[in-house]
Amino acid sequence: MFRYTVIAVGRMKNKALAALCDDFGKRLGRSGNFELIELKDADVEAEGTRILEALEKRKDARIYAMAEEGKTRTSVSFAKELFALQGQSAVFIIGGAYGLSDAVKSRADQLFALSPMTFTHEIARMVMCEQLYRAVSINSGSKYHHE
Repeated sequence: MFRYTVIAVGRMKNKALAALCDDFGKRLGRSGNFELIELKDADVEAEGTRILEALEKRKDARIYAMAEEGKTRTSVSFAKELFALQGQSAVFIIGGAYGLSDAVKSRADQLFALSPMTFTHEIARMVMCEQLYRAVSINSGSKYHHE
């Protein structure tokens, strides 16, 4: 069983994107443990402090920080990577409008880029939730992902 947490800075103002995130969160919750933690936005350093405080409760988790300099993955390789965690918790951090503090990036086990392009934090959150659902679907043999 998986245990995934998304820590995201900033509110979802776009109702359509928020609804998609909620839908993927509900789908993920049916087959494992999924939590989305929304932190108040501020300056990058204050956001970083809040993120690091949230990580204190998740010391055993594998930490992925979304960053433009991070490594991209295909959906299939991402699913394989998560499958290899064998039940270990994974946390995915999405920064605010100005990205993540150096302290958060250095705390991460992996810097992860969703794309070579830059997305708003709202779009990044929706894509991350969808890709987590897609990874779970790939690993369970569901027809959601097809090649």
